[in-house]
Order: sequence, then structure tokens, then C-alpha cells
Amino acid sequence: MLRACDALPPEFQLLLSNIAVSIEELPPGAVRMDHGILGLYEGTPIGERGTGYTMALPDKITIYRLPLLLSSRSQRELREEVRRTLLHEIGHYFGIGDEDLPY
Repeated sequence: MLRACDALPPEFQLLLSNIAVSIEELPPGAVRMDHGILGLYEGTPIGERGTGYTMALPDKITIYRLPLLLSSRSQRELREEVRRTLLHEIGHYFGIGDEDLPY
């Protein structure tokens, strides 16, 4: 996942602020029924943050290890899926909805 983070375009890296990225084995029980979930964004998208958005805990992107492993047939596929999942969740950080994200 570090490769995926490092491969982000510098202009995206500069815009990311107050966000943590973590890896967990599986989604929590409430969303585990959706077998397609590879990652999750939790927080307030930057476009929705008002002037009172200060001293806030970091937003969080979680990447789910086991679903990613099960959806990939090779190391190359796994790296690509991690990259795509990270970009997808970063899209949510920027306020882009699922219907408008390319993947």
C-alpha cells in the first residue's frame, strides 16, 4: 500500500490533509455482507467542511486486505487493485460519490 500512496500524483498528495490510511483484514460486521467492499472512507469530505472544521480527528481510509487478496490472481493485479481502491476512497475524501467515480 505504501507504493500506492507514494505513486499518487504530487498535486493530490499536497491536497490530502488530516487523513489516516490503515489496513484491516476484513470490513466490520455491519458491512461484511457486501463482498465487494475493498475499502472505506470515513470522515467529512473537504467540500463539506465549514469554517468550524478545526481540531477534528483525522478522516480515515481503510483498505481491507483479505477481500483484496481474494479478488486478485497475481501480485500485479493485487497492486493495481490496491491502487484503484485507494484512489476510489480518496475520491470520496474529495466529495466524489460512487456514481461519479470511474471504479
